[in-house]
Amino acid sequence: MKRKTILKIVVDIGMTVMLLLLMTYELIGEAAHEWLGIGMFGLFIIHHILNRKWSRCVFKGKYTLFRIWQTILVIGILLTMIGSMYSGVILSEHALSFLPIKGGRAFAREVHMLSAYWGFVLMSLHLGLHWSIMMGMAKRFVKELPTAGKWLLRGITAFIAGYGVYAFIQREIGRYML
Repeated sequence: MKRKTILKIVVDIGMTVMLLLLMTYELIGEAAHEWLGIGMFGLFIIHHILNRKWSRCVFKGKYTLFRIWQTILVIGILLTMIGSMYSGVILSEHALSFLPIKGGRAFAREVHMLSAYWGFVLMSLHLGLHWSIMMGMAKRFVKELPTAGKWLLRGITAFIAGYGVYAFIQREIGRYML
């Protein structure tokens, strides 16, 4: 496997882990949340540098329904990342406390919450769209799984997706999004 492909995988896994950690604000604390947010922004930039070929081709070729959906998701994620970063800088009390920013915190908090929850949902959908690609890469490492192993992995995947739907409803995430 090429170095660039391995780097892409590492960055994507890092972004997924950071996203999950960022959503556990109460557990990790404010300072860690800020530093992880800065790290997420860095990985986001690296992710787009590594995938710049996609960005260059955005206005080229035929747009299928899948490609339209994928492009809308990417634009949505970009907007939520901009919102998260903008508001995160204003709200920062630890990592960026040296910046002379005063005021605007109430609006920034609203933007941050909207961006965080919409971003989480949009990134989850983005990850889901690329699931077959990830499974294809995994097959390079694991040549053949026994039938029981395949069903176990499918069950785990279904459980995680089901729990995601349950948590979305139970925690009223839709309310935060609106």
